[in-house]
Amino acid sequence: MNLAPLDGARHLLSGMRLIMQPRLRRFVVVPVLVNTAIFAAAIAYGWMQFADLIAWLQSLVPGWLEWLTWLLWPLFAIGLLVVVFFTFGLLANLIAAPFNGLLAEAVERHLTGQAPGDGGGLRELLGELGPTLLDELRKLGYALLSAIPFLILFLIPGLNIVAPLLWFLYSAWVLAVQYADFPMGNHGLRFREQRARLRQRPFLSLGFGAATLALTSVPIVNFLAMPSAVAGATALWLRELAPERSASAVD
Repeated sequence: MNLAPLDGARHLLSGMRLIMQPRLRRFVVVPVLVNTAIFAAAIAYGWMQFADLIAWLQSLVPGWLEWLTWLLWPLFAIGLLVVVFFTFGLLANLIAAPFNGLLAEAVERHLTGQAPGDGGGLRELLGELGPTLLDELRKLGYALLSAIPFLILFLIPGLNIVAPLLWFLYSAWVLAVQYADFPMGNHGLRFREQRARLRQRPFLSLGFGAATLALTSVPIVNFLAMPSAVAGATALWLRELAPERSASAVD
């Protein structure tokens, strides 16, 4: 039995423990504040639009499947929840990206005793602000373009039954790509190289992304989702994906 998805989820739990370490807490403040504000807005928006959007999704169900509405309604509701939190999550990552890079660096230093690059702190943060935001826009473009085929599935009668599941898997992959970028980017890997590295361990990557997506859907706890995922992705990189895995990368 392939336990790679569970191993991926385990690294997210490791990330949740890591951000509680005294030496790392100061790097968590800004990502938590950004995540709190963005997800509070997502919850408010979802609450106001939920009824109308569910009614629209139900209107897409063909007549011959009306008898399955009781089953399709929760599937559509889950799909809507994933779409809303996924979209707002991308925005949160765009805003907090420079600070997430510093957090990934601090986590690596905590786990291995060494940090990638020079570890220039605030000066490095300001110097890398432009390139970091460009990288985030590139990831955002990748996520949005890749989403189009999956969103179209919601409009195709019959296929829209499986659309929520496929969207969940797609979102899990994108989140794995999103958060693995911070430790990999600190080591100079380009976006194409990062995706190639994750594809070498697809079930591990999907397990980590799925756990992250699930965490973002839990009220209150989702405020810690971003820093936990950054720390977890750093541990995942060091223990599973780096060319020379760090044996000293322990909690």
